[in-house]
Amino acid sequence: MATLTFMGAVTGVTGSMHLLETQGSRVLLDCGLYQGGREEEAHNEDPFPFAVKSIDAVVLSHAHLDHSGRLPLLVKDGYRGPIYMTSATLDLIEVLLKDAASLQARDVEWENKRRRRAGKVELLPLYTLDDVEDVLSLCQGLEYGERIAVTNEVDLTLRDAGHILGSSIVELFTNESGQQRKLVFSGDLGNSQAALLRDPSVINEANVVLMESTYGDREHRSMQETLDEFENVITTASQNGGNILIPSFAVGRTQEIIFRLGELYQKGKLPQQLVCLDSPMAIAVTEIYHRYQNVYNQEDKQAIEGHSQTAEPSQKSLHSFLPTLRYTVSTEESMAVNRIASGAIIIAGSGMCNGGRIRHHLKHNLWRSQSHVVFVGYQAKGTPGRILIDGATHIKMAGEDISVKAHIHTLGGFSAHASQAQLIDWFSNFSNPKPRLYLVHGEEAAKDTLKKALEANRWHAEIAALGQTITL
Repeated sequence: MATLTFMGAVTGVTGSMHLLETQGSRVLLDCGLYQGGREEEAHNEDPFPFAVKSIDAVVLSHAHLDHSGRLPLLVKDGYRGPIYMTSATLDLIEVLLKDAASLQARDVEWENKRRRRAGKVELLPLYTLDDVEDVLSLCQGLEYGERIAVTNEVDLTLRDAGHILGSSIVELFTNESGQQRKLVFSGDLGNSQAALLRDPSVINEANVVLMESTYGDREHRSMQETLDEFENVITTASQNGGNILIPSFAVGRTQEIIFRLGELYQKGKLPQQLVCLDSPMAIAVTEIYHRYQNVYNQEDKQAIEGHSQTAEPSQKSLHSFLPTLRYTVSTEESMAVNRIASGAIIIAGSGMCNGGRIRHHLKHNLWRSQSHVVFVGYQAKGTPGRILIDGATHIKMAGEDISVKAHIHTLGGFSAHASQAQLIDWFSNFSNPKPRLYLVHGEEAAKDTLKKALEANRWHAEIAALGQTITL
């Protein structure tokens, strides 16, 4: 009998990992990095709770590091089998994993300088760029809806999850001694209000469903309210003569913001003459988005392709939809942006202001009363972004104590995750009797609240426990 063991993203929202076992095969579902505080991130160095070389195949739901970031460690420990994902995810993880390896190398080098002076043992990074290359050599890109055999006893189909480019709902079919079972893993389900991507695929049948619960305890603000506030900030900043800074995550959020600015430009409602994307990683990801416009939702795809009667179809993209968009790749170009006192919209990472180029732009703009800072994503407790939205009057930024006089805005409707109602709606499509449902990838309050909401609809849900094994 096929079994499933929950091995990560059970007590929180990072470290996604689950193991499917049949009589003759073992398939690993996700291999995510633990992210957050030091205590949580220390788990990244824990040994895997299974014999790595016994795994026959790995299936990756999407590119975010909390789902993919330990793949180099898996390969470093001896895994040599195939790693399946969508073709778009394959393109994205090359960017994300290489960036993660580079950041680790830089952080370890800084720490080792201190350790050498103190006579302490030096550290090694979790993994290197060579380890990432070893991962990429094992990856196989699939198309949505394609069914393949990943072992003699397990078939795989990936469906569109609508979360980020290439994100998937995973369908795994087991066949042992003529007995067939179906496991569905939601991955991270997308917000149906979000731009560019399609709504999550509807699936009707399964024996067991694993469903994420990230926003299981809340609803999103309406997109129209969010866009109205966004437009108001843009108008006010233009009248004040200040810059707008948007700290943004490189994958998904940045591309949606570019699209929304493009909509305003096409309507003649974007007075700023320069939109600067100042993040090498976000630039690389945006170029990947351009290559996969075929998976955009029809309405936004038509908006991008229909904005100009002169451009060739192959030349129509987010870049042409927003002609004032400029990329700044080099450090010198980024520094030049800091000399712009007004009239610019600057999109830069990191999304929580705890690294990246946005810190330097904040240093040059926070003290100006004409400036505006627009947060479009969640700000974790203790991060500079959270400190700013909580009303700080001074903040340490790029080595200086900066007075905060800029206007701080939080736009809550740009989430890439499904809300509670959207999660329930997705699960409601499964035929009766409903499959056994296990909640993963959520904080305790979110899972508890979602479980109660599902039970109010007379659908039983179980909260998965770390190390728990269930049968299919």
